[in-house]
Amino acid sequence: MNYLLSAIKREGRVQDIRAAGRIPAIMYGKGIAPQALSVPRSEFVKVAKAAGSSSLIDVTIEGQPSVKALVKEIQRHVLRMEPIHVDLYQVRMDTEITAKVPLVFVGESGAVKLSGGTLSKAMDELEIECLPGNLPHEIQIDLSLLVTFEDSITVASLKLPEGVKALTDAKLTIVNVSRPLTEDELKKLEAGTTADVTAIKTEGEEKRAAEEAKKVEEEAAKKE
Repeated sequence: MNYLLSAIKREGRVQDIRAAGRIPAIMYGKGIAPQALSVPRSEFVKVAKAAGSSSLIDVTIEGQPSVKALVKEIQRHVLRMEPIHVDLYQVRMDTEITAKVPLVFVGESGAVKLSGGTLSKAMDELEIECLPGNLPHEIQIDLSLLVTFEDSITVASLKLPEGVKALTDAKLTIVNVSRPLTEDELKKLEAGTTADVTAIKTEGEEKRAAEEAKKVEEEAAKKE
């Protein structure tokens, strides 16, 4: 899918640019001179939502031939959370890039559905390296592979698209399934929680008693 974004060279004050419904932006790249631009706010919001930070965008600057770029960073208003500045990274199609690609979990784990386990996700994105033309929009993780509590999906076990290399440690676990607690473990957990609450209550009572004793001593000292 192609994502299109129009831009113009930035001129004037930032406040005026934002008031006109545009977002200040900068586009840069390896061996490429940075360009100060602005992009239409509504257009950018739609493109950024669809493309994310892991899909190439065709950026056209004032009618010139389009260039390929990634959304590198979006600065947002602290209250309204709307974009107030955008960093675009222009890529060269013959040079490898690094990017963080979102992980999408699909399917259902038998260890969860049939054995009552709890799904434990340790990662939601994967750092990869590839040519821009091979950049995947997302990487799917098939949860149906988790049949028992001993099963896990690691970075090394992923089947990545051709030309894509993971930069994250291959030994790291992406997702697995934890066993449900036994009745004895639940009882111990409940007992520990009760003990903690009792300890807190006792500490609170001791603190109040100490404060009252101190007040009595101070009043007695005043009378003397």
